[in-house]
Amino acid sequence: MNTTIENIIQTELPPAAPVQPVNTIVKPVKFPHQPHEWKIVSLRECPTPEDMQLCDTPDRAAAYWRSSVKEHPYFNPEAECFVVLMLNTRRRIRGHYLVSIGTMDTILVSPSSVFRLAVSANAAAIVLMHNHPSGDPSPSEADIKVTRDLIRAGQILKVEVLDHVVMGGPNFTPLRTLGYFYS
Repeated sequence: MNTTIENIIQTELPPAAPVQPVNTIVKPVKFPHQPHEWKIVSLRECPTPEDMQLCDTPDRAAAYWRSSVKEHPYFNPEAECFVVLMLNTRRRIRGHYLVSIGTMDTILVSPSSVFRLAVSANAAAIVLMHNHPSGDPSPSEADIKVTRDLIRAGQILKVEVLDHVVMGGPNFTPLRTLGYFYS
C-alpha cells in the first residue's frame, strides 16, 4: 500500500454533509403519538401532628400552610403560589399540591390544573389557597372571580370546594366567611 498523508486524510474523514440551501424551511420531525402509562407519585412526606390533620376551619388550613406548604421545595414567598389541599370525606388532609407559581401580583390557574390531581387521587373536597407576597390578605376581584369559576367546576366534577384562603404574611382571609361562596 502506498500510504501518504493525502490518502490518510481522504480515508479517515467522513463525507461532508450536503449543504442546506439558503432560505428553505426546515420541517420538524414528527414522531407518532404513543400512549403513556400514568401513575400518581407522592413527592415527599409532610409529617403533620394529629390535631392538624383535620381541616374543617380556615384556621386549620392556615396552620397547615405554615407547617407544610411553606416548606415545599418550589414555594416562593416573593411570588403568588396557588396550592390545593386535598381532603377525604371526613375533612382530613390527604395531601397538597402546588398548582401554579405566578408573579408578584398575578397568578394563572385553570380548572383543569386545579382539579386534575384531586380527581385522580379521589379527593372528596378541596381547599384552595394562595399567598399575597405584599402581606395584605384581602382578596382581589380576580381572586373572587377565579374562586366562583372553580366552585362551579367542582360542582360539575362532584368535588366540593370548601374554601379559598388567601394568605398574607401571618394573616389570612377565607373567602367563604366574606360571603363569596354560593349557598
